Amino acid sequence: PLVAFADAHDPLFGLLRVTAHPSHLAPSDILDGAQTVVVYFIPFSGEVVASNTGTRYASDLWIRAYRETNSLVDEINNAVDSLLATGGFRSRGIRATHDFEVDTLTSPWSHRHAAVVAGLGTLGANRMLITEVGCCGRIGSIVTEATISPGQRPSEEFCLFKRSGMCLACLRRCPVGALGPDRFDRRACYDNLLVNDRLHDDMHPADACGKCLCGLPCSLSAPRP
Repeated sequence: PLVAFADAHDPLFGLLRVTAHPSHLAPSDILDGAQTVVVYFIPFSGEVVASNTGTRYASDLWIRAYRETNSLVDEINNAVDSLLATGGFRSRGIRATHDFEVDTLTSPWSHRHAAVVAGLGTLGANRMLITEVGCCGRIGSIVTEATISPGQRPSEEFCLFKRSGMCLACLRRCPVGALGPDRFDRRACYDNLLVNDRLHDDMHPADACGKCLCGLPCSLSAPRP
């Protein structure tokens, strides 16, 4: 797992209303007196990633990892909230998923973008976070009034396409063609997630896919020049 810290007053959080969503929240909207945003990445194992590489629909193992890490994020957030409280600091963890508007398919808080601000990685052509240990995993974030020194953002671009104009394997992996170099069809993506949910109704909610993350040069590590 990776963890990084961002200054809650970093101007990049204000820019998220342009780059992510017009109604994206600032850290202070989540917690009055916010000083730091803690962001962490829980990577999936190679076995989980491999199981989801050669099939049309999400594998059982991928869905199980998705569900279990969503619960794990909530548990980690609660544990960190309790730990910070013992030091007299308020904090508020943010849900891992299922906090979006169904009409617009947008969320008031983007864990991925918060991770970029904190320096955990860069966004790939698939608009997903690429970290030092790849892009397959789940992200959690916590806003706290504790002051923690922020880290540095990567000096290099991790996405091969953004770095050299090559690759785009993630776009080709999308089973419904929802991704393009300069477009993202949210509705097509979400409809496909609902198909996977129905196929895995024994593990509901199972609205996950992950095809644009698996079988890539950046799945399990950040590609190097």
